[in-house]
Amino acid sequence: MNKPLTINIPKGFSRWDSAEILKTEEDARLYLEACFEEDPGDGSLIRRALGVVARARGMTELAKKTGLAREGLYRALSEDGNPEFSTIAKVCTALGVKLAAVPAH
Repeated sequence: MNKPLTINIPKGFSRWDSAEILKTEEDARLYLEACFEEDPGDGSLIRRALGVVARARGMTELAKKTGLAREGLYRALSEDGNPEFSTIAKVCTALGVKLAAVPAH
């Protein structure tokens, strides 16, 4: 696995977090749709997008809804996470995301 790029952030700036711009359900839906479409086929972008939406809505609340530990959710939905499908299914249900089989383009 490639080593993450380390960037020194100048004083007065902070690391950008896409969770901060997901203010509405529509924002989250459009973000997830785009990530599902752009995923390279290994689920990595989908997993990270679910993590972003989870952080935007509140990881503690998601942990309560799924019955999973908050720390475990952070790990599972991180860049290096490798969650079981049951975890993804619980997260999707708690976020109100429905997985459906549709024909590929």
